[in-house]
Amino acid sequence: MSLSVTYRRDAMRMREPFRISGYLLHAMPATVVTVGDGTHFGRGEAAGVYYLNDDPPHMEREIERVRDALEAGVDRQGLQSLLPPGGARNALDCALWELESLKKATPVWRLAGVPEPKPQVTTFTLPADDPAEILRRLEAFTSATSIKLKLEGDLAADTERVRAVRRARPDVWLSVDANQGFGAKDLEPLAAMLVDKDVALLEQPVRRGSEQLLDGWDAPLPVAADESILDLKELREQYRRFDIVNIKLDKCGGLTEALAMAAEARRLGLGVMVGNMAGSVLAAAPGFVLAQLCDVVDLDGPYFLAEPGADRGIFNAGKVMISPDFWGWGNPSSA
Repeated sequence: MSLSVTYRRDAMRMREPFRISGYLLHAMPATVVTVGDGTHFGRGEAAGVYYLNDDPPHMEREIERVRDALEAGVDRQGLQSLLPPGGARNALDCALWELESLKKATPVWRLAGVPEPKPQVTTFTLPADDPAEILRRLEAFTSATSIKLKLEGDLAADTERVRAVRRARPDVWLSVDANQGFGAKDLEPLAAMLVDKDVALLEQPVRRGSEQLLDGWDAPLPVAADESILDLKELREQYRRFDIVNIKLDKCGGLTEALAMAAEARRLGLGVMVGNMAGSVLAAAPGFVLAQLCDVVDLDGPYFLAEPGADRGIFNAGKVMISPDFWGWGNPSSA
């Protein structure tokens, strides 16, 4: 069976600049792939991994490098060895999932063997900005029950950020994402401050490649890996240092490996989180399938896009719900 493979680039501009440790993001450009068999067409979207220089030009070169194999009819399993983890494989893998779903007239969630989709509480993310700006943005999340606050690695400034959010919203489940910002000397005081402010989760406190700093640390709150665990191989190498793994399809290379990572994380005794690299509802839809298996869901990316109506109404009362017929075939009631 021969396949057609096309792609386009989308600027994915953000409604406001977003500050994290070491970056000020104005957009998260993406590559949108379509794979078709002449009758059915599957779609996938990927932003890649910005801190690994996995951007749209790189993703597009990767697609072109394997175009002949793709057009010869490679399936999802063949794709796993054809391309390494990253954005190109993610976009293609997700497109192949939707193509299979449409051809078999079966929803993706059923093909994936996950529960019938239902709304999930999602975190809404605040930037590593000054407290006044953070509080301004927090006003948009009145219905949120779960908030993630970005930190920058300056303990004094980050303490003020956490204090401001907790004072304004004592009711929410609160996590922080350090985005690799801290060194060994700050881990204990950082954790003590977070516990004092009733923070439920600390994500990626140390730099990728410096995970040994966590060896022997008896953290008083759960610690999640993001940049430290990109794929299934790294999960098996690094899992002992973390309590939860944040699975992002752009990192691991698609829904196929993400599902395998979730199963392996459970086997290893870790909690499971799904995240995203911003992106549209198309990027979030495969993650929402995975979300049905997760303890923590962070799929707020579409909210931050500048295009009016970009979130397609998927957020309501602090939860995210993406209809199965948006990406793939049918809906749960007709399956």
